[in-house]
Amino acid sequence: MLTFVHETLGQRVLFGTGAAAANLASEVARLGAKRVMMIASDFETEMARMVAADIEVALWHHDVMMHVPIETAEKARVAAAEQGIDLLVCVGGGSTTGLAKAVAMTSRLPIIAVPTTYAGSEATNVWGLTEASRKTTGVDAAVLPVTIIYDAALTLSLPVDLSVASGLNGMAHCIDSMWGPRVDPINAALGAEGIRALSQGLPLITGDPSGTEGREQALYGAYLSAVAFTSAGSGLHHKLCHVLGGTFNLPHAQTHATVLPYVLAFNAPYAPEAEARIAAAFGTAKALTGLQELRKRLDAPKALADYGFTADGIAKAVSIVLPAVPASNPRPVATENLTRLLQAALTGEDPAVLLD
Repeated sequence: MLTFVHETLGQRVLFGTGAAAANLASEVARLGAKRVMMIASDFETEMARMVAADIEVALWHHDVMMHVPIETAEKARVAAAEQGIDLLVCVGGGSTTGLAKAVAMTSRLPIIAVPTTYAGSEATNVWGLTEASRKTTGVDAAVLPVTIIYDAALTLSLPVDLSVASGLNGMAHCIDSMWGPRVDPINAALGAEGIRALSQGLPLITGDPSGTEGREQALYGAYLSAVAFTSAGSGLHHKLCHVLGGTFNLPHAQTHATVLPYVLAFNAPYAPEAEARIAAAFGTAKALTGLQELRKRLDAPKALADYGFTADGIAKAVSIVLPAVPASNPRPVATENLTRLLQAALTGEDPAVLLD
């Protein structure tokens, strides 16, 4: 008997290469906004000004930091309130989108998100803030952008290595969705299509970084991954990576890209239906085989040690993650096996050692 509850979040998605500026202008007009706050990091400002060429901007805000420290969020909230802002526009990656969400969480202002990476945050109602080295996440309908504007041309400046890490971050949304606490057949199907799109798009990016075909597929896959993840809920992979990022300040996309095969190997034997769906999306007999073949083609991040994590941090990470692991995780998680997972990810050991 097929029985499930599925909720679809309401969003407009405007997808078109080279059309970001025109699409933004039409959305600002549609929403009737008069006081726009543009959020973009210093690195992304030149691109953001091109995107905003056809609108009037009341406030530019460039103070963007990874993992959205609470102090950074408060500065942006104060700035928006002082300027009487009625619409937030964020141009950038997950950190930029995360800051816009932090402002919307308290102000209830609408967001138009213009992603320049494959993070997927733009399609979720999930927020994240870091305070005293602890990253907290939550769900709030107010932080879901009302509109997403996808333009593959805006991702051309993203270096290949960051494109790979960001795309595998999107892949992590897809795979975690297969055993999230609210998984259902609809988000599983979206996640599988996201895996297919990302696994086809990312090699095209590495083969032709200046082309848009692969980047369009990656953006499409990143959107699907985020929609699936929002519906299914945060699983073991994301609980683990949020701790590694927030507590140890590891880079977001690279951490997800590194940890993903270890969580897949850890859970796959205990979730045969999900494993078969993931494998089919890769077009391989086994899910881990498909992911590892793709990672090899992409020269993906391999070890947490490469990003500053050390063995001394494993026990602390495990103690923080364990209470947050969903009870629905396919494999029972305990101190011993989670420690073993992190030990393997630390050094880049073959994830197959975690297959049980």
